[in-house]
Amino acid sequence: MILRGVDHYRVADPLAEAVRVVISYRGEPYSAAYVQGISGMAFRLAGPCPCAPTCSAPMEPEGLVRLFGYEAERFPLGEKEAEVQARLPEMLRRVKEEIHAGRPVIVWHAFTTAEFDVVCGFDDEKGLLYGRGSYSNMRGPDYVSADQRRAGTCLDTCPALGAVFVGKKVGEFDARAAELAALKEAVQHARTPEGRLAADPEDKAGKWRFRNGLGVYEWWVQNPPTGWDYCLDMTRSRRRTAPDFLREIAPRYPEARDALLRAADEFAAEADALDRCMTAATAKTPDATERGQQAAQELSAAMQHYEAGTAELEKALAPAA
Repeated sequence: MILRGVDHYRVADPLAEAVRVVISYRGEPYSAAYVQGISGMAFRLAGPCPCAPTCSAPMEPEGLVRLFGYEAERFPLGEKEAEVQARLPEMLRRVKEEIHAGRPVIVWHAFTTAEFDVVCGFDDEKGLLYGRGSYSNMRGPDYVSADQRRAGTCLDTCPALGAVFVGKKVGEFDARAAELAALKEAVQHARTPEGRLAADPEDKAGKWRFRNGLGVYEWWVQNPPTGWDYCLDMTRSRRRTAPDFLREIAPRYPEARDALLRAADEFAAEADALDRCMTAATAKTPDATERGQQAAQELSAAMQHYEAGTAELEKALAPAA
């Protein structure tokens, strides 16, 4: 049993994009950029801990589902092996029931590692689930597959977060409220004080720890990647959606339009710098120091654009509010 026509992930984001894939199948018209924007993920910056992109979010997937007016239920599997194995059969039963009803399901660790995926099919004879994931090799036209019990095998990395079941639509989406809330949150997030190096006198050398906002860039500039980096790769994919989101909503806010468009330009330039940073970090030159220096230059440029874009969002909020 496989649902056909379920969209693939268009952004390397396992949170808001999983929700968009599911609600788009239910008939919602919102673009990936718009959902990234109103969820706040388009403006998110978290790292260098690899868990940061999935642990730093303005809202959980079920919160975003409810924002769009749908009922949502989280079915967690748990943190202990016995609990997970006891609950997994019931989760799988409900997942299959939803698919029979024509509703894809958001499932943690179904195909990727410690991320939310979208399950839209199953084969009991082969013991497989079919669906979508955020990894680059999963974002093509073909469905991916994995063992049905895979969602219960992540305890060595994280709790088994289970599934998010999207119910019927019971409310209306308040676009203006969601858009303004996302912009306000973006400004606050960028300036998260506890992420900044200056906030800790012992942090001058840039200690490796979980950071948010500008503090991530401060750490990256001092400790640039010299190879592929998960947080950097996810950030540049998400950030690429920010300009499209801002340009889409700008006409609805005449007094804030110019500031929103300037912010869009800054975030586009930031995304360009992050692309160049990844190119530098993954260059085939054997000199890691050279790769790091080039990456640091691009990260410095990206940080300046991120800070400038955030300042423009703050200007836009004054008249828009």
